[in-house]
Amino acid sequence: MSVWPDLATRLDAAELMDDRTIGGAELVQALRELRWINRLLGGAWPVREGVRRLWTQVGCPPRLSILDVGAGSGDVNRALLRWADQQALDLRITLIDIHPETCAEAAAYYQDEPRVQVQQGDLFDLAPNQADIVTASLFLHHFTDAQLPAAWSALLRAARIGVVVNDLHRHPVAWIGIRVATQLLSRNRMIRHDGPLSVRRGFQAADFMRLRSLPGMFSLTYAWRPFFRYLVIVRRV
Repeated sequence: MSVWPDLATRLDAAELMDDRTIGGAELVQALRELRWINRLLGGAWPVREGVRRLWTQVGCPPRLSILDVGAGSGDVNRALLRWADQQALDLRITLIDIHPETCAEAAAYYQDEPRVQVQQGDLFDLAPNQADIVTASLFLHHFTDAQLPAAWSALLRAARIGVVVNDLHRHPVAWIGIRVATQLLSRNRMIRHDGPLSVRRGFQAADFMRLRSLPGMFSLTYAWRPFFRYLVIVRRV
């Protein structure tokens, strides 16, 4: 792999996290390291900002339900729970992931938090209007360009208010940074392999502009956030 890979287009290549035959201690360690990386890079803040904006737009109701799809261990939702406490908001969060061992790790992580429930499930099996707001953190970059329209449609269908997406900016500096960091700080092959690859599967502004042409997506807004993240919001109208 060259020092500066071609990032003009998204790379469609499998990540180890997408391989459901990989599990056990290696997967658990990867999920725990991802929690640490999210804390270090402020990965929860775009989600909290997006949820707060949608909640405010509909009049700040006293109750709110969130469905976090492809949640992993769901650690970004800790910030949402703290925000809900500050707002005296009755918040309920459901974490959905397709991998049973990932769900088990998420359930253990939130075992003392009754506001969070964990379910094993598939994005494409979500029920219509399943939650007020549907979130997806570092999830959509796992889909190819050909798969993204169906993935976005499934997220929107499940939301009553709208969708909040937090994902990676495809940029050379981000790729170099995560490549160096994962080689220095982790011995887990999933983290070392998937970190740089995730950036190459990330997004640029032109990718989101193209998505606006999809059915129901004309309200899409996107904004760059620190440490090479994008906050994407789509309001159901």
